[in-house]
Amino acid sequence: MAKFHSLIVTDVENTIRDAIVVSLRPEEGAEAFDFTQGQYLTFRQEIEGTEIRRSYSICAGKGDGLRVGIKRVEGGAFSNWANDTLTPGMRVEAMPPMGNFHTAIEPEREKNYIGFAGGSGITPVLSILKTTLRAEPQSKFTLVYANRGVNTIMFKEDLEDLKNQFMGRLTILHILESDAQDIDLFQGRVDQEKCHLLFKHWIDIAGMDTAFICGPEPMMLAIADALRQHGLRDDQIKFELFTSAQHGRLEHRKKAVAKTEKPTELGVTIDGTQRTITMEAGQSVLDAALDHALDAPYACKAGVCSTCRCKVTKGAVEMIANHALEDYEIEQGYVLACQSYPTTEQVDVEFDH
Repeated sequence: MAKFHSLIVTDVENTIRDAIVVSLRPEEGAEAFDFTQGQYLTFRQEIEGTEIRRSYSICAGKGDGLRVGIKRVEGGAFSNWANDTLTPGMRVEAMPPMGNFHTAIEPEREKNYIGFAGGSGITPVLSILKTTLRAEPQSKFTLVYANRGVNTIMFKEDLEDLKNQFMGRLTILHILESDAQDIDLFQGRVDQEKCHLLFKHWIDIAGMDTAFICGPEPMMLAIADALRQHGLRDDQIKFELFTSAQHGRLEHRKKAVAKTEKPTELGVTIDGTQRTITMEAGQSVLDAALDHALDAPYACKAGVCSTCRCKVTKGAVEMIANHALEDYEIEQGYVLACQSYPTTEQVDVEFDH
């Protein structure tokens, strides 16, 4: 099971006024942080007496070192702490890289990729873009990047440098909500209608091998629907969700799932050791494990990341939200512990897979 490691902050720089890029170096065990493009790091920090865990995507390409982008969020405990506090020489704790927001690199093939990013959703897409263009010299990449205005474009200079470096192979379309654009199509929100117009006049979706989408959920769903309508299969569309609109809907579902007449016996295996606990009605697998002082991994608790992924080896659960696991993982018995509620009187899960 993934454990937290100490990382040394080697550099902190601003990409826009309310976002920083943090360069990191593992204090030991550097091999554990040999990431795949598009993955994220889960950090933990005690802030005002409370342990906070948050996940941030790696924005570096393979071979560029370890860097994450952290955008300040209103009311965001970790993001505000990081933007206000982090300086070179400090130490932070993080789990090794996780996440499946990527496809295999195939240097000998010529492929066409398209990426959609909204705001800080550019961070994992930037990692994918850098790595792919370098490692697949025949491939091309189109990026559609949505922002409120020019002053909110993260990594603007990095993107311009990449466009110049990979001229003819990288196309970048900036869609701005408020600032005027020379072409009307490039102004406003990225919704289904906008996608249909882009696909009609600017982008040949039929020629794309893979689409990467990262940003707010409504934007991602609209883009995905438009891509399907223009011929892409689900297995060609990769998601990475930063925020979830599920929170307000989950409590109702939890109550429905939790109606069991008998308590559930939950067997939890962590680091090769199994412990059996009794779950309270209405608890998720993750909350039950944490309430019994078991060191189960987690970050968002919203079904967005895959940090709490575990495998059901006995019994059954209902997973009420999933924005992280692939279909093949679910078929193999994997679930997100934070979103899983028992439907049998005994359930065993393993976090070691």
